[in-house]
Order: sequence, then C-alpha cells, then structure tokens
Amino acid sequence: MSHAVCTATYRCYDDKADFNKKALGIAVGLTVGSWTDLPEARKAEMEKHLGRVVSVVESGGTEPGTRYADIVVAYPDVNFSRDLPALLVTVFGKLSMDGRIKLLDLDFSADFLSAFPGPKFGIEGVRGLLGVHDRPLLMSIFKSVIGHDLPNLREQFYKQALGGVDLIKDDEILFENPLTPLQKRVEACMEAARQAEAETGQKLLYAVNLTGPTSKLASQAKLAIASGANALLFNVLAYGFDVLHELASDPEINIPIAAHPAMAGAFYPSPHYGISAPLLLGKLMRLAGADLALFPSPYGSVVMPREENLAVQAALIDPALPVRTSFPVPSAGIHPGLVPLILRDFGSEVVVNAGGGIHGHPMGTAAGGQAFRQAIEATLNNVSLPEAAAKPGNEALRTAIDSWGYKTP
Repeated sequence: MSHAVCTATYRCYDDKADFNKKALGIAVGLTVGSWTDLPEARKAEMEKHLGRVVSVVESGGTEPGTRYADIVVAYPDVNFSRDLPALLVTVFGKLSMDGRIKLLDLDFSADFLSAFPGPKFGIEGVRGLLGVHDRPLLMSIFKSVIGHDLPNLREQFYKQALGGVDLIKDDEILFENPLTPLQKRVEACMEAARQAEAETGQKLLYAVNLTGPTSKLASQAKLAIASGANALLFNVLAYGFDVLHELASDPEINIPIAAHPAMAGAFYPSPHYGISAPLLLGKLMRLAGADLALFPSPYGSVVMPREENLAVQAALIDPALPVRTSFPVPSAGIHPGLVPLILRDFGSEVVVNAGGGIHGHPMGTAAGGQAFRQAIEATLNNVSLPEAAAKPGNEALRTAIDSWGYKTP
C-alpha cells in the first residue's frame, strides 16, 4: 500500500467466528462500508479509502470463552483528519460496541504524527526545571482538601514541601470552589513553596488541578500561570485526549502537564472490552502531550498487573515514538517500604508518588517525605532499607518501616 496508513491491533474473542471474515468486515465496514457490491469503476475511485487486513493470528483453546484472534487492520490516513478523536472514532467507534473486542494498540503514520508535538517538557525538561538529574523524583498528593480554607491548604502544602518532595499535586477531586479558588490557591501554595525552598534549598513543582467547562480551560490555565503556577494537573479522560493536545500545544501554556488517570477503569481492565492500558495511559497520553502520566501501580491499593504496568511505562518512554518521553508515575498505595520494588521495576526514570504514605507517617507529613527520600537514597546505593533505617538521622525511614513494613526485590 503506497499511501500513508495508521494501523490498529484488536483482540477479538469468539468461540465460533471465522476471524478472517471478521477482520475483513472490520477493514471494509469502518472505511468504505461495502466493497463487493461496488461496480469496478467505483472501486477504482474508492481504492485509496479502503481499509486492509494486515494480519490475523488465532490463539486460545477449545474451552468456552478462550478462543480469540489478534487482528491488525490498516486505515488510510486520507479517511480522517489529523486529530485523535477522528482516528479513535474511525478505528474503534461503533466497533467498540460489536461484541467482545478490545483495542490493543495503534501505530501512526509519520504524516499523522507530524500534527502532534507531544510533551513540551518530558522527562528531561521536568528534571531541568527541578535541577534534579541523578535520582527518581518524589511527588506527594494533597489529601482531605475538600472543605479546607486557604490557610489550612497552605499549611498542608508547606509540610509536604519540608519533607523534600519534588512535586506536589492537587487531589483530582479538588475543583473550583469559594474556599480555595484557583488563583488564590496557586498564590498561597507558591508562597509556601518559596518559604520551604528557603529552608530546604530545594525547588518543587505544584501541579494545580485544571477544571471547569472545556471552553474555559485554556484561560484558566493561563490565569494559573499568571498567578505563579509552575505545573498543571489534568483529568484527561473526562475531557478527552484532544483537549490535552490543545492545552499542550498552546505556546502560552508553558508549564508541565501531569495527566491523571481518573475514569481509566471504565476503559482498560476488561480482557474483552475497551482500550488497553499501555495505549490508553501510555502511548495516547504521551502523544497528546502529557509531561507526566499517572497510572495505577502494581503494588498498592488500586492494583494493575505488573506486566501491564511495565507495558504502560514502556509506551511512555519508547524511543520509537518521535516525541519527548513522558515521566511514568505509578500511583496508589505507595509507602517507603515499596521503593526498592519501584526502582527495580521502573529504574531511575520514575516519579515515586505517595499520598497516605506521606501524610500517614506517625511523625508527621514532613517526616513522610523524608522517609521516602531516605529510602530512595538507600536503594540507589544498594543499601537495604533495614540497614539504612538503622543509621543515625534516618528515624523517619525507621518509623515508616515499623508502620508499613518493606519489600525486598
């Protein structure tokens, strides 16, 4: 095929189907609609629009519900505009409602990719803003923020900052409200950040939650920046990948964007339906412009299988995609005792993200951050956490291990 195409990979489950016929139905049905009934002259005109079956690989056994095929279909670029909604509707719009079929992956033509600059900062850019190049980053999360006023929010921010974290993010359910409106929230928290930096010497990014009607998101982002914001948090799946793309492509929105995975559970967990986690939370987030991408960790309270987790990470850093890499941020249920597992699985290009593992520390929020920093330092130096915890000055880590235990890779 000489013209540019994007390819979609599906996993289709069916105990009796002719998968080759099914694949052909997808390729034709999602492009020209009908082929065999067209007159020859019309076929010549429509040829450039026709989807093509690339491959059909059958697997599974004879037990009910186990027979499936991985189907790859190529879709001509001429059929859709250069935006993710157009591509997603083309390859999986009505097909997503056609029985047990899951979209596993997408591969894009160079022409399609040319419309997507990807993350403005990516891993190296975020590291450059913080001046941290030799270790994993540490992020903490606001907790119990609904109903708090600005002084309480500022105090919570300040305690987190004193713990040595590199990033602090809003809770994704903190929306615009009379007690902590966006502009005042940014001003208060950035003032606390400056106060903490004067004591710790450490820079940090505050990812303020960007919310509201879609039509006002860009202006809200620019208001946050004018108020001193140095990062944004965005619930991508509630708004759509194209909204993230528009925000990330705006030259006036010149701060990193952290993509939250809220609502992802409606898309990826089923083996039979939806969109795979590596595509949903990895490749598409990165292509749309996420500088940091959060996703459920394989260790904590919202568990994603480790193999699937590492596939998300791989999509975020895959050099084959010609845009900047996105920082992987495995999240949920993380405490200092899990740091050796996180670094084993993700290496040093990772953001260790914790909420309860910082705020729930018996010695307080600042000690929670310190415990993570001590755990990260020990792991990078091949020192076991119990050995590190026994050293003078590492009381925060020792207390964390006593409270939550630790895991050995």
